[in-house]
Amino acid sequence: MNSLYLELSTSMLKALAHPTRIQILEQLKDQNELCVCHIYEELELEQSNVSQHLKILKDKGILTSKKNGLKVMYSVRFPEVFHILDLVKTILSKQFKEAHEGLRGE
Repeated sequence: MNSLYLELSTSMLKALAHPTRIQILEQLKDQNELCVCHIYEELELEQSNVSQHLKILKDKGILTSKKNGLKVMYSVRFPEVFHILDLVKTILSKQFKEAHEGLRGE
């Protein structure tokens, strides 16, 4: 397998591998775009903290941003990222179900 592909894949998955960044993406899943002010208010985190996570997602090409007056609006560049999150939810659901069935069988 191509080492560049592996490196870029790992980098993108690392960008997704943080609870705050997953929460940001979940917010954007229901909206076309959101102002950073709405994102950090919803997460109840400091704007500087949220901005750092937004920067990571933007640097990896997951998010895009544009200025709208004084506001910076963020949106998901490739909606396929939501498929990744949905697949993770599906796998976790199956794991929980198997664990629950295992407990009942003991």
